[in-house]
Amino acid sequence: MRLLNVKNATFKEFIGNDIPPYAILSHTWEDEEVTFKDMKTPSRCHGKLGFNKIRMTCKQAAKDGLEYAWIDTCCIDKSSSAELSEAINSMFRWYKRSSRCYGSTKQYWKTKYPFEK
Repeated sequence: MRLLNVKNATFKEFIGNDIPPYAILSHTWEDEEVTFKDMKTPSRCHGKLGFNKIRMTCKQAAKDGLEYAWIDTCCIDKSSSAELSEAINSMFRWYKRSSRCYGSTKQYWKTKYPFEK
């Protein structure tokens, strides 16, 4: 399982059951989602509207005392059919094991920075 460090937006791989507590985001997919590939080049993702979901998930997870988060759009390398298949088959378990599950809808993410005044 690949998790996103909520403080520095880097990925870390965890094997087997040795997985730290993490937050997970349940959301609707929209245009301008940030992919795993995008996350490798920060300048490619900061301008995308989908980056707000990642930013706010990390912010809330850190506030909740968690070091990691999992967001399907950026934590799965969809260019790898094997990884995509494993993720699809593991998703229920990953949601069940998460310490926190945050939810969002299309309407919520229409603004660029929903929590900032």
